[in-house]
Formats: sequence, C-alpha cells, structure tokens
Amino acid sequence: MKICIVGSGYVGLVAAACFAEHGNDVIGVDINEQKVKALNDGECPIYEPGLKDLLERNLKNKRLKFTTDLKEGVESSKVVFIAVGTPQDEDGSADLQHVLKVAEGIGRYINGYKVIVDKSTVPVGTAQKVRNTIKELTKENFDVVSNPEFLKEGAALDDFLKPDRVVVGTDSEKAKKLMGELYAPFVRTNNPIIYMDIASAEMTKYAANAMLATRISFVNEIANLCEKVGADAQAVRIGMGTDSRIGMSFLFPGIGYGGSCFPKDVQALVKTAKDYGVNFRIATAVEEVNYAQKTVLIKKMISHYNSESFSGKTFAVWGLAFKPKTDDVREAPALTVCRELIGRGAKIQAFDPEAIGTFKETFGDNDNIKYTDTNYNALNEADALIICTEWNEFRNPDFAIIKSHIKDKVVFDGRNLYKLEDMQELGLKYYSIGRRVV
Repeated sequence: MKICIVGSGYVGLVAAACFAEHGNDVIGVDINEQKVKALNDGECPIYEPGLKDLLERNLKNKRLKFTTDLKEGVESSKVVFIAVGTPQDEDGSADLQHVLKVAEGIGRYINGYKVIVDKSTVPVGTAQKVRNTIKELTKENFDVVSNPEFLKEGAALDDFLKPDRVVVGTDSEKAKKLMGELYAPFVRTNNPIIYMDIASAEMTKYAANAMLATRISFVNEIANLCEKVGADAQAVRIGMGTDSRIGMSFLFPGIGYGGSCFPKDVQALVKTAKDYGVNFRIATAVEEVNYAQKTVLIKKMISHYNSESFSGKTFAVWGLAFKPKTDDVREAPALTVCRELIGRGAKIQAFDPEAIGTFKETFGDNDNIKYTDTNYNALNEADALIICTEWNEFRNPDFAIIKSHIKDKVVFDGRNLYKLEDMQELGLKYYSIGRRVV
C-alpha cells in the first residue's frame, strides 16, 4: 500500500519505518529540509532502540523516502497520516495549528479518494475540524479516521510491530476495510483491531494515558504515606500489584512522570472536560501530585543537610532523560531537580547515556552544571549522588567507587534502584522513595 506520513517526529518516524518494514511504500513528509536530507542519508534524529537499523534497511530497499514536498506525498498515496506535533497551549489545550495546516495542504493536493488518518494525539472533535478544512478546498471524496498511537518510548518498535490492540475510529465502511488491510500484518497473533466511532477513538488515547498517569501518582502518594507510617512501598507495591485486578505495571514509586505525553495529555483532558462543563477532579489531582513529586528528593536533601541552601556543594546526577532507553527530556524530573539544586547554590556534574545533548538544549547554558562522559566521572569531587533515571547501567555499579568518591557518603535515589540492606552494609546513607532511610 502507498502511504504518506506527514511529520517525522517521534510518532511519524516510528510509523514510517514500521509500515515500510511490512512492505508498504512510504513517503515521509517534513518541512525541515535539513532533517529530510539527514533522514534520507540514514541519520536518525532521535534515540530509539532499533529504529536506526529499520530506517537504513528500508531506505536501502527503496520502500521508504523522505521529502519536503507535501504535494508529492498526498498525490502518490492512498492513505495519508497526520503525525505532526500538538504542543500544549497556554490554557492546557492541544494546539491544533499544525494539524489543520496539514489538512489545508491535503485539501489543495488531493487527487482522488484518500483515507486521512489523525495519528497525532488530538482532542475530541479534531477529525471533524480536519474534515471541514479539507472539504472547503476540494470536491474529491475522502474519509477521515482517528487512529491514536500507544507507543512507549524505549519500546516503540515492539509496540508498533506487535501492538496490544489497534484502535480505529471511523464512520466509513470503505475506510474501515482499508485500515483493516493496512494493519492486518501487525495483528497476526489475533490481537484486536478495535473499530469504534471517531469521538470514542479520540477520547481513548487521552483516557489511556490519564489512567497510566493516575497509577503513577497514586503509587507515589502511597509511597509518601509509607514513609510516614514506617511501611515499605516496595513491599506494598508487590502486595497490591499481584492482585490480578490491579497488576504490576506503572506502580513503581519514584520522582514523578515526564515525557511528551502524560503531562500534556492529562492537562488536555482536564481542559476538554472544563470546556464541556465537567470538573475532572481525579485528573486534576494526578497532575498536582506529579508536580509535587518532582521535588521530593530536594526535600530529603534539605532535611539531611539541615539547610535550604546547598551553596558550596557539588552533586553528581545520574540520569537526565524522563525514562531509560530514550533521549527525551521533556518534562523530565531531572530538569526540576537540577533547577532546584542550582537555585539553591549547588554545582552539578551530570551523566546520562543518551540524553546529554537534548538536556543541554532544554536546560540552556549554565556555568553551574557540567556533563561527564561516564557516570563514574560525575562522582569526582562530588559531595553526594542523586539518581533521577533508572538506566540499566546504574543498577549494579561499583559501590566501592561511589563510596570512595562522594565526600558525604550519601545517595539520594529517586528510582529505588538498590536494596536497603546492601546500602546499609556498605555504610552509605541512603534515601529512596517510600522506604526507610538507612
């Protein structure tokens, strides 16, 4: 099948590579000429395990190419995906200007029946806006479909190639048949393609992300309470998560969620509810809890040092991405932690396996933070170690090196990577989330 995917950000790039991998002819369209050239040269602008290999293979086999020419993409394709960004507006709503601009281009260039697919995360009613925008510019027949993505950064290829389910919102039998043919190779193990009305498909994406964010904020509230009553949040997590009605996923106590989806989607859901006169109290609380959770380590540090100021202190920070296996730092807890530390007079020596470049871009120039090429080099002359991201390479470090380098012999772990008994035996003061201090 001939497919056009407009937007070569995270979602668009993964979709383009995965559709091409299953034999489709895919044209990726992006307005950034430099990015398009780099992609056609096989350069991957984001870190996602396995994506670069997939891009290179399908470029080589000529099933995939990238262009700035939207006209070429639309005219040569049967299915056109809109996968451009929907950044958060000042009022918390999703900014649809890029989506509707693409719709205008499709309306100008459409040359026969097409299925136009909203792949971007968009609020209820967006498909109708896209349909109206295109209809104003053409008499050609087309259908608009909502097909939300459910990709986890760090595992996006598996999520796309072997999805739990595919959600398709459509009011057209013709579009339903075409989308079924397109996704058939991805659901050969009988995972479902779930067809529903368009508004329900648009709502499903927000509902799913809000539920996952709720689980994270809930377990973090439990962890904070555990510290007060002398319980162990790790034990509580296992006790509740082994209930088949609850499950273990997204129940890891920590310093809050980040990334491009959960913060933005929870706030967009709250805004949509408000627009329709609904007070979405749970989603509002989820975001409030998450905002506060990002400063939990700072509060522990203030208590440990018995001071609001960290002037004269140097801290090693391990992990800058919002989660492991990605270079994405959008809304990352490490941003909050580092800003708080520097605001209180500290200096930082930071390491991340993949996210140093993106963190520099987001955090900006600051003489009080320097970046190291290994996690151990970040410890040099540091007073304490702070862990913000649970990269695998941080799980079994050489504790002798840690202990010999950090002056205050204290670790502030925002991801509960280590056993309390081990840290106690090592003689390191250890603060974690929802557990006793050793």
